[in-house]
Amino acid sequence: MQITITTLSDQLFTIDVSEDLELENFKALCEVETGVPAIEMSIVWNGRPLHDDKLTLQQYGIRHGEIVLIQHLRGQLRQNHGAGERSQAAGFPNIDFGSIRLPGEGSAGPSRREDDPMFIRDMLLKNPSQLALLKERNPPLADALLSGDMGKFAQVFNEQRQLRVQQEQERIRLLTADPFDPSTQQQIEETIRLKNVETNMETAMEFAPESFGQVHMLYVDCNVNGHPVKAFVDSGAQMTIMSQACAERCHIMRLVDRRWAGIAKGVGTQAILGRVHLCQIQIGDVFLQSSFSILENQPMDMLLGLDMLKRHQCVIDLRKNQLEIGTTGTITPFLGEADLPEHARLNQPGSSGQDDDHDLTEALSRSVQETGGNSLPASKPTASAAPSQTSSSSASQQFSEAVVTRLMSNGFPRHAVLEELRRSNGDADQALASLFSKSFTMP
Repeated sequence: MQITITTLSDQLFTIDVSEDLELENFKALCEVETGVPAIEMSIVWNGRPLHDDKLTLQQYGIRHGEIVLIQHLRGQLRQNHGAGERSQAAGFPNIDFGSIRLPGEGSAGPSRREDDPMFIRDMLLKNPSQLALLKERNPPLADALLSGDMGKFAQVFNEQRQLRVQQEQERIRLLTADPFDPSTQQQIEETIRLKNVETNMETAMEFAPESFGQVHMLYVDCNVNGHPVKAFVDSGAQMTIMSQACAERCHIMRLVDRRWAGIAKGVGTQAILGRVHLCQIQIGDVFLQSSFSILENQPMDMLLGLDMLKRHQCVIDLRKNQLEIGTTGTITPFLGEADLPEHARLNQPGSSGQDDDHDLTEALSRSVQETGGNSLPASKPTASAAPSQTSSSSASQQFSEAVVTRLMSNGFPRHAVLEELRRSNGDADQALASLFSKSFTMP
């Protein structure tokens, strides 16, 4: 059956429950929706408070479509009528224990811990889920954290904290600025644009989270002149290339025709030393004829381009994760991430192998020469997003204003602080870790 819930703060929602649900379990469901602790919750139906937590909704006479009121009893001791016990609430003073300092805290108290990069670093390292979220949403701070350099982490932490404070101050300034001023209009337009980007990204995270995952590039094992080489399969590259270091390791630099030297132009530029007109590549048990253009500075050893793939009628089968060579019928599996070259692995901190491979592919496909590449790493895109805005009318009454103000001093907006406090059931440290993990690097 459906029960409509309302609160004194004008919250209104409907939940589906069983008529055999006990009152204490019903309160637990309401706690998830309202954030009001079940121990401080009073359920009122038809003007009558319900006290016995062991009775079911059916026993109370609550039926489908009924409306119940939730009251938050702050600082009061509940009466347990079902057990026949009565609290002596009037006899106990209402003591605020929030000002009591715990042993081991410094003289500055807990309000200063959020300013300490060491405290934030230890808090993130102790929470694997927040650390994983930090790697995804705030790569600069995550890289500084995992580098082990406390000075670097403190620098990045303070820079981002100051940036958030400035952005929050700018947002407050826009609320009081002249809306018809051209500069204000531009800032409002940019704010709306960023908000749309944030909403789009949040929607993608909810409905298409796989789009944020990283995939490693396609590599196969092969042999060139008897030397093992991990070759990058790239159907977007025009020609097959090899780095100078790999050519020297395979002892084929003596075959380089330097009359084919030049400059490869694409996303960047790179020197072409020349071309090896004919050489054998062993893939599995078969030998294939191919030519190579030798690039001077190239992170990957070899790239199998479209010329080689079309010549031997290759099929890239992503469903079976294998490369099929049509002219010989040979099938070779693509390498797993653990078998990739060092520069191409995704799990290395600060690794730009994927960006280099992408730039190389784009350079080869755009090159005005016969072949090309790019050794200049591209800058990684940064995401811009912020937590969605939630209703703060009831949430602000559940938490201490001092705690909210303390967290807001790090540059986080009030609605985001209240939302994380609600999700963490009032745990300020957990809310702070979540806020830092979800903080996006602004463009």
